[in-house]
Amino acid sequence: MNTTFLGFAVLLFLATVLSVEALYLYWAGKHGAEAKRIAVRIAVGAPRTREDGQSLSILKQRKLSDSQWLVRLLTDIPGVHSLDRILKQAALTLTVGRFVGYSAACAGFGFAFGMIFHFRFLIVFALVCAAATLPWLTVRRKRSQRLKKLEHQLPDAADLIARALRAGHSFASALGMLAEELADPLGAEFRIVFDEINFGVPMNTALHNLTERVPIDDLRYFVIAVLIQRESGGNLAEILGNIGFIIRERLKLFDKVKALSAEGRLSAWILALLPFVVIGVLSVLSPTFIKIFWTDPAAEKLAGFCLGLMVLGILWMRKIVRIHV
Repeated sequence: MNTTFLGFAVLLFLATVLSVEALYLYWAGKHGAEAKRIAVRIAVGAPRTREDGQSLSILKQRKLSDSQWLVRLLTDIPGVHSLDRILKQAALTLTVGRFVGYSAACAGFGFAFGMIFHFRFLIVFALVCAAATLPWLTVRRKRSQRLKKLEHQLPDAADLIARALRAGHSFASALGMLAEELADPLGAEFRIVFDEINFGVPMNTALHNLTERVPIDDLRYFVIAVLIQRESGGNLAEILGNIGFIIRERLKLFDKVKALSAEGRLSAWILALLPFVVIGVLSVLSPTFIKIFWTDPAAEKLAGFCLGLMVLGILWMRKIVRIHV
């Protein structure tokens, strides 16, 4: 066998193995479990004050975008930080700049779809607006699902802290136990609180940061009860036990109301989707009959008026079937 070819094959094998290992090490250093743990530890710290009186913090600030010029552009837009807070509440690593890019891409797809089928301007504009809102609706849905999970975990968290306090633990150590014992996502949120306290952040500030990350009324009541007890004293274990009982009973009542209003919500979905289903079926069975809606100007105005009434009816039915407890 040719020794040159054999040596080349051995070197090629070693180069391939080293390349695969380098790629693995790079991925582990950026996205591995240890890298994520270190990133979470770096993201918390104690506040300080500059010479000019403005507050400084070693808390890692969330970036609006990976691009500096886009950060400068987004900073001047009102409501950007509220959008970033919503993305953070949905537990998404998505930056505001990337979210805006996804919305623009969806709007571009809607515009291209309208141009391909030669729709009129109003229809194209409606498609662009509807496509641009898809990322926002996705984020809102993820945020709502996560907040529901957090709300259902809160009674167990209050009971666990109450039992820890009755056993003689301090409130800070009870938070540490809660972070270890409770499942995510609420366990991860209390883990951040525990880490902030360990890094020197005042407990009032750490709890206030928790209410900003988790905008739930029951959690605000929990935090207010803790802060009042720290100022005026009292049996915190009993207070938290009562809060957990009240939250659990309120959730039971909410589930009962949701079951009783299931028929109304199903009727609302059927009434909202039925016109689009009928149009889709007629487009397949009788295209010439339904074609008038895309060609005749009077039919287009009538369709737009009907769509407006449908949107109004959907919002009205949504208001009826949504019962707040």
